[in-house]
Amino acid sequence: MELIKEESEEKLKCEVTEKMLFTENEPVQDTVTFSTEVEKFKCLECGRQFTCKTHLARHAVVHSGEKNFECNQCGKLFGYKSNLNKHLLTHSGQKKFACDQCGKQFFHRSSLAQHALIHSGVKNFECDECGRQFTEKGSLTQHQLIHSGVKKFKCDECGKQFTKKSNLTQHLHVHSGIKFKCYKCGKQFGEKGYFVMHLLTHSGVKKFKCEECGKEFGTKSYLNQHLLIHSGVKNFKCEECGKLFSHKSNLNQHLIIHSGIKNFKCDECGKLFGHKSSLTQHQLAHSGVKNFSCDECGTLFVNKNNLTKHLLIHSGVKNFKCDECGKQFGNKSYLTQHLLIHSGVKRFKCEACGKLFSRRTHLNRHMIVHS
Repeated sequence: MELIKEESEEKLKCEVTEKMLFTENEPVQDTVTFSTEVEKFKCLECGRQFTCKTHLARHAVVHSGEKNFECNQCGKLFGYKSNLNKHLLTHSGQKKFACDQCGKQFFHRSSLAQHALIHSGVKNFECDECGRQFTEKGSLTQHQLIHSGVKKFKCDECGKQFTKKSNLTQHLHVHSGIKFKCYKCGKQFGEKGYFVMHLLTHSGVKKFKCEECGKEFGTKSYLNQHLLIHSGVKNFKCEECGKLFSHKSNLNQHLIIHSGIKNFKCDECGKLFGHKSSLTQHQLAHSGVKNFSCDECGTLFVNKNNLTKHLLIHSGVKNFKCDECGKQFGNKSYLTQHLLIHSGVKRFKCEACGKLFSRRTHLNRHMIVHS
């Protein structure tokens, strides 16, 4: 009985409101049609149906774009008074709705309901382009901007463009000089997002695993970057030598070789390097530590790169050929060393007898004579 009474009251309310809003000479809108057979009112713009003419008229504001309700605090406009009332809560500072899972607070119950989906793990919104799933429709809409190629937000400092305003805001930290410093290793970041991602590398937690090689990563973005290696896609080309790279960061590191800049010096021998990682690998040679062993012959190496080069000897593959004598080599560095023989350049001198050699290994073998 109560349900019937509520329905009757709602119908009466609609009828009274309709009489106030409409006359025979004032149709609702051109985009509106009525179906008395099913007693539903349908919007011609989107097909949505309503039980009374008043609700349809209110809905029509969505398509017309009319915003007659203004916030007296910030001037923002709204199509409905109810939306304005919700918005006013943001100025009050009162967040009455708290999440039971993490304690985060919200102004509106609907915002809390959307947030709760994050903890549930339910992702009902899927991107048609790449299949990525999201818990909220808003997140999907923002993500789809990546595929559209539209970049509306431009940095006034350097001209770089972004698909989202939040990305531009983060990027502006680069120009502002604001640095986020890692308390573990001292590395600094201009953007908070990159700083947070970096902290995961120290946490030891690696939830994202590569199905190709089993390598694990602390963040999904690092895994996605790594997957480019297996895809074989190399879209970044060095204009100096034509070498291709899968990541822009790798290309940037490579360009240091052509610049000739070497800011990293070995304290042991004074040798200079363009990259800190190259210096670190080199310093292992002075330490005498050789942790990388060849499974074929047991030879030990100070770093993985040298072991990888050495393994080509056992594979029998020799793709590098000397144009002078036709001799073939398993890797490019061996060919480069060999070419010194044909060049006639002899940089390595025996301190005992003054004899010159084109390669250090030849000098070392010669020293046995004096020993």
